[in-house]
Amino acid sequence: MTYKTISGDTWDLIAYKILGSEVYMEELLNANQEYKDFIVFPANINLTVPEITVPTVSTLPPWRR
Repeated sequence: MTYKTISGDTWDLIAYKILGSEVYMEELLNANQEYKDFIVFPANINLTVPEITVPTVSTLPPWRR
């Protein structure tokens, strides 16, 4: 998957918009090393969005899952 930047985007904002949490900013940055020096993006840069596996947390006991 790819994401085309909008002027003013930042790494944490993109991670939040695309992946649901700014926690994934490091994974996004690692997948786009050629843009590592950008803090605030200009428009129309295509970034690769890495596949993120989100662990599921269940509060149900094992026999009810």
